[in-house]
Amino acid sequence: MSPTITIDALSGDADFRALASIDGLRIDLRYASKRNLLGRNLYAPHDCAWLHVDAAAALQRAVRALAGATRALQLCVLDAARPQRVQEQFWAHVQGTPMQPYFAPPERGSIHSFGMAVDITLCDAQGHEVDMGTPFDDTTELSHPALEGAHAAAGRLGATAVAHRRLLRQAMQHAGWHAIATEWWHFDCGERDAVRARYRRII
Repeated sequence: MSPTITIDALSGDADFRALASIDGLRIDLRYASKRNLLGRNLYAPHDCAWLHVDAAAALQRAVRALAGATRALQLCVLDAARPQRVQEQFWAHVQGTPMQPYFAPPERGSIHSFGMAVDITLCDAQGHEVDMGTPFDDTTELSHPALEGAHAAAGRLGATAVAHRRLLRQAMQHAGWHAIATEWWHFDCGERDAVRARYRRII
């Protein structure tokens, strides 16, 4: 098991940085509300708007990259540091269901639980989310970046949504983030096995 740090200790640890310190970034943590798969606030009373400083620096670069491409849109973080205990709650909810492939089992752990992943979308200047083709945490194949071409060709995914997804990926990848094949909103900062070996797990 990786070395650990509690979620409440992040604010006093030099290895972690608050999302609020990143200029030009919007924050709307869905698991700190009822607008999520489980329908309840999973983070209260803890502050989970944090990343490891390495990921925070990469996110700041992504903010700048998007601003260089368009002034009409901003990055909005939907999830960042996710305590291991919350990952365990997710797993209990999805295990044995069609949603299971979208979640890392607790024994392996999510890269979110190391402060080295974000779920993120695009917002307009008023803070409204733009069309991304599906909502955040949608567990259908319409959410899969790897299948966007086929969905667009079949008319299941509109051109505006595809353009927004590509713009998001371009900004994030320019800053060193890695997209995944199954969720347009999820990005890792670093290779997963290396993250698990090097960084502390948030509990």
